[in-house]
Amino acid sequence: MAQLPPFPGTTGKRAWRTAFDALGKLLANGDDTGQVFRIMRALNVGDTVHAYGRLLATSDGGRIAYERIELAQRFSDRDWVAGFAPGTVGAAYRDFLATTGYSADGLVEVSRVDPGETDVVHPYAWMGRRTRDVHDIWHVLTGYKADETMGEACLVAFSYAQTRGLGWAFIAGGAALKSLRVTGGTLFARAVREGYRNGKRARWLLGEDYEALMHEPIDAARARLGIAEPVVYKQAQATLGAQLASYASAQKERAQAALA
Repeated sequence: MAQLPPFPGTTGKRAWRTAFDALGKLLANGDDTGQVFRIMRALNVGDTVHAYGRLLATSDGGRIAYERIELAQRFSDRDWVAGFAPGTVGAAYRDFLATTGYSADGLVEVSRVDPGETDVVHPYAWMGRRTRDVHDIWHVLTGYKADETMGEACLVAFSYAQTRGLGWAFIAGGAALKSLRVTGGTLFARAVREGYRNGKRARWLLGEDYEALMHEPIDAARARLGIAEPVVYKQAQATLGAQLASYASAQKERAQAALA
């Protein structure tokens, strides 16, 4: 695969001080999800360029890159989301939105470090937005809950295996280490490790045609993509119970209250 040029104006250096500051704030207040994107920008240097090149090398990637569909706009289209047949990935995503109170637009807003920030018109920037916008679809596909501290940590580890973005590993490691103190055991951390293993074994999800994927029966999609059952994660859910609620349950309650 040919070497692509770096994003214009970037130095290629990781901002470790920013990353540690953001991780400390995130672990102290899980509601502050904007810190996730500070970490990503600080550490995921060059990963989007690599992902874009990898996309172009897939059978459908050239077409997907040429069309440059903004997935956040598609996932925010209520009529489009309402049209998926029962049992499909799209229907599961529709249920996810209803039960969590989350939205594709909300993910976009929290990702903006500067409220006045606008989308950069560049193929690499588009690939970065694509990576951001499929995050909740990955929650649906993997079975890791979004409104739960452990579920989010497991998906972050899964995402590191898929993208090799160091920011994902940084967050997953921090969450796993904190869990040793919070839960008094290793089960949470073992579930996070399982998330990494499952992500490594699965097909490369960033190369998927998501408009087509949303119409697939969810069990068939998981089988085709090689997404394994999160056995340790489910065991940890059953064993740890209320210890997992923490900030995430409060966030869910506020989101649902806002929709009422």
